[in-house]
Amino acid sequence: MLTTTDVDLHSGILHIREAKFHQQRLVPLHPSATDALRAYAQERDQRVQPRCNRFFLRDDGSGANQPGILYALQTLCQHLGWQPRGDYQRHRLHDLRHTFIVRRLLRCYEEGGDIDSAVLALSTYVGHAKVSDTYWYVTGIPELMAIAAERFHDYSQGGAR
Repeated sequence: MLTTTDVDLHSGILHIREAKFHQQRLVPLHPSATDALRAYAQERDQRVQPRCNRFFLRDDGSGANQPGILYALQTLCQHLGWQPRGDYQRHRLHDLRHTFIVRRLLRCYEEGGDIDSAVLALSTYVGHAKVSDTYWYVTGIPELMAIAAERFHDYSQGGAR
């Protein structure tokens, strides 16, 4: 779980210490994410007396754990009327990561960007060990497959890539 030293709000960097396969990485944040985390930290510090060094706290000042964060996510999604899709009956934390990757790839395709460069950058950003793990998202999303098929068709007809 993230500690207060893992979240650098000045630089906009998360230090992920407990990633898969015991790897660590630094994750740059979009300024809007940094602003939201800063607002959370200010509100947290006004309302809760911390009993630990975790960044995300429960109302009693103890560190939020994964089941508690998952419960908050599911409650929020239910409040917003969002329905889970796919093979799962409930929203998962991993769904946020999946949505981020898919939306970034869709935006790249829609803007006519270099998908190979985008996939490589995304693969590094999300900490995939192999770039092929990120390419999987292209094959798993109908919207991406439709855009990729259209681009391939244009390319095969002698059009631009």
